[in-house]
Amino acid sequence: MKQYKVGLVGIGAVGTEMVKVLRQRNFPASEIRILATRERDEEVAGETFHVLEAKPEAFDGLDIVLFAGTEGSKGASKQFGWEAVKRGCVVIDNGDDYRMDDRVPLVIPEINGDALARHQGFIANPNCSTIITLMGIAPLHKKVPLRHLTAVTYQSVSGTGRAAIEELNQQVRAYAAGGEMTVKAYPYQIAFNVLPQIGSAKKEMPGFTTEEAKLTFESRKILGCPDLRVASTCARVPVFYAHSVAIHAEFSAPMTPETARDILSKTAGVKVIDDLAAAQYPMPLFTGGGDVVNVGRIRTDPSVENGLALWCCGDNIRKGAAQNAVQIAEELIKRGLL
Repeated sequence: MKQYKVGLVGIGAVGTEMVKVLRQRNFPASEIRILATRERDEEVAGETFHVLEAKPEAFDGLDIVLFAGTEGSKGASKQFGWEAVKRGCVVIDNGDDYRMDDRVPLVIPEINGDALARHQGFIANPNCSTIITLMGIAPLHKKVPLRHLTAVTYQSVSGTGRAAIEELNQQVRAYAAGGEMTVKAYPYQIAFNVLPQIGSAKKEMPGFTTEEAKLTFESRKILGCPDLRVASTCARVPVFYAHSVAIHAEFSAPMTPETARDILSKTAGVKVIDDLAAAQYPMPLFTGGGDVVNVGRIRTDPSVENGLALWCCGDNIRKGAAQNAVQIAEELIKRGLL
């Protein structure tokens, strides 16, 4: 099998997971070259890497470059992404700088892998909540087109990065010990609380946040439905890993729970866990660290015509970020596009 030289920009929570996923999936990498703001030796996922300073010439000779897009690497693709393309690399960007750029395919391989044929050297990874939502609803939309989609997300702190993970851990320990909680990553404590704001106010969508806007516009682009009615509320919850999404969908024709279960059970990357009587349903407790999106609580939504409700849960750092990026690279190889 042909081997590829892989670059990785950023070694925060997502960047570290990208190294793990590359190794776990036996990606044909002859080299993993990590780039960051400064040169140093760093242990990443149990391996010691000599990290290079991210600058234009550091991309020379690479075949694929994964931009982690979180923490210190936020915005790195804006600085170096197209420069890497000029130097012969195919860029897969986890950040949000180019997701809505017409030149850039926005891809979930199981859903719209065909979009990769139009890439110009630069491919975007969708937002974590978008990926987890669409893994549960897109297979149904392919059978019966959607009219309307409402999603309420319950997003873990790992979506904010390492500082938020450490802060939740500190707050829980402080609460148990009767000590003082540190509040830095969020405007309020996250332990034993729910914050109904992720991101900042979206000026173009009064009353909505940037995270909610991402779910709306990214879903439309991935599904190829620019006029799809989408509404969402995105909340941060005191969970370390895995996002959950409550979905209420209206279809253009009837979609029964039985049909939905059958479609989803045959969908790659999806596992149906749906037995309410036996208290079997997706939960972050059992989803964190996993590679598939779990779907359950599938039922008719009687509030709209042809309505269906379901509950999705997926690891936001793996399938919602690092794993999906690596899967895009795998799909490029499979399709002979790399």
